[in-house]
Amino acid sequence: MSTIHVDVVSAEESIFSGEATFVALPGESGELGIYPRHTPLITRIRPGSVRIQMADGGEEFVFVAGGILEVQPDCVTVLSDTAVRGKDLDEEKANKAKQAAEEALKNAKSDVDLARAQSELAIFAAELAALRKYRHKK
Repeated sequence: MSTIHVDVVSAEESIFSGEATFVALPGESGELGIYPRHTPLITRIRPGSVRIQMADGGEEFVFVAGGILEVQPDCVTVLSDTAVRGKDLDEEKANKAKQAAEEALKNAKSDVDLARAQSELAIFAAELAALRKYRHKK
């Protein structure tokens, strides 16, 4: 069975590094599916979950708050400022952060404040969706 090396890296640490048979993640224009020997590609990714089907048959979920994807025929690299393993996602913390972003959206006094609040709200909504997806797969 053919595999592709996958690295998911946040600003703080390497979140995942290993061999996979398939990777799915939220591309800027829609969901992307990457198999071994995929054509080279560089694109931005949206907040959401990265699903990695590992060579041993297991599956790994990682939430990313957006970032950059680089695909080479034998390697996938996901770079994100914030990336969290599915098992480490905290629903209570994400709900509180989403509520804070909603409050900031209501109280935005400038276009910059509004844009920042909308971005944060989108990230935390995506994190909660990733958490639900992760828990459903377990």
